[in-house]
Amino acid sequence: MEDGLKPFSIIRLAEGKAMARKYLHMTMTESVRRAQQQYYGHAATITDVHERDPLSDAEAQFIADRDSFYLGSVSETGWPYVQHRGGPKGFLKVLDPATLAFADYRGNRQLLSTGNLFANDQVALFLMDYKNRERLKILGHARVEDVRDHSALAVRLTQGDSQPKAERIVIIEVVSYDWNCPKYITPRYSIDEVEELVGPLKSRIAELEAQLRSAQD
Repeated sequence: MEDGLKPFSIIRLAEGKAMARKYLHMTMTESVRRAQQQYYGHAATITDVHERDPLSDAEAQFIADRDSFYLGSVSETGWPYVQHRGGPKGFLKVLDPATLAFADYRGNRQLLSTGNLFANDQVALFLMDYKNRERLKILGHARVEDVRDHSALAVRLTQGDSQPKAERIVIIEVVSYDWNCPKYITPRYSIDEVEELVGPLKSRIAELEAQLRSAQD
């Protein structure tokens, strides 16, 4: 083994989740390894890398529970672009352990992400669960398809969606993923989650107020 290098095994996270080796192999570039060597005195190496890391049930359920994600793409001029995508819970569908898809609707008509994918199909997805301080990152290859060419899939992707008719379908071939450390994820809550927490308190307050009024009569 080279001096200063240490083997890098799968990093185990909470609840049995793990950082897949393929993800590290893809992101652990020479520049990254030089930075590790400079600041921490050693650089990681990856062994026994598979061609892809399929999504497990844990990733599939996490994706199904999300109502938004961030999509990163790169233009032909090399500039990265990050877009927030939102919809009903589960709008990003897991078609199989290696494939994701979602319906694409008319927005501001700039089509920046769509145009970027014409030149470079490599994408990164960030899926956040702020309440439970979890983050799933996914790397893959994306392509844009005309919704008219995939009518059955379009129905599957838009069921329960109140938005206007989808114009495109984005299909992502998953290469790998990574569960992040929750250390610096600030907990945030949606309106529904807040209502779920304070609902019992409101009910209890109403009950006590009713008892007080009854006692005063």
